[in-house]
Amino acid sequence: MKTTLAFDVYGTLIDTNGVVAALQKLINNEAESFSQTWRDKQLEYSFRRSLMQNYENFAVCTSQALDYTCAFHKVSLTNEQKAELLGIYRVLPAFNDVKEGLTRLKTAGFRLYAFSNGKADALEMLLNTAGIRNLFLDIVSVDDIKTFKPSTGTYCHFLRKAQAMGYNAWLISSNPFDVIGAISAGMKSAWLRRSPEEIFDPWGIDPSITVSSLLDLADKINEHSL
Repeated sequence: MKTTLAFDVYGTLIDTNGVVAALQKLINNEAESFSQTWRDKQLEYSFRRSLMQNYENFAVCTSQALDYTCAFHKVSLTNEQKAELLGIYRVLPAFNDVKEGLTRLKTAGFRLYAFSNGKADALEMLLNTAGIRNLFLDIVSVDDIKTFKPSTGTYCHFLRKAQAMGYNAWLISSNPFDVIGAISAGMKSAWLRRSPEEIFDPWGIDPSITVSSLLDLADKINEHSL
């Protein structure tokens, strides 16, 4: 059976800091810190909703996180400006290594899936805009089961949808919480450490492998399998 690879999307394939350029036009020097707060709160809201079983889709979490971030940074944005920023989240760019890295993996015979907390329609648009949708067999969204990663059920949902077994399926993510979640659910996982400053959560659950670029992923997975 061919090895199945599940790719997290936001922050792994797609650069969520792509919104910074638009923010710089609105709030100048605060753009980077504003973007980081927004991203952190977006994830926090998805975690909290999952725990409370009070589900709203990822776009709602993103919108509410933007409202919080404006209040936190004392930035006043109009509804039109907020709508513009939220629209950019649907057309963010891929990281530079993504298209070539995915192409190499597909050519090598791996089964590629996009697996995300985002809704399927938003992911279709995002990946098409980035020019990488054709490299995936399918998109699997947690919206199908109304909860968020890293809930164990989301990884089980992926395995069912991809018709894969945990021992032969990998989750690839830049997010340590996602890597730990997948391993806890019986999958293997690669941590994509895009910056040497990134710290992995010291839970005693290590990634199966660590890579700094998708260009290295095929070789690392094959080495792990030897």
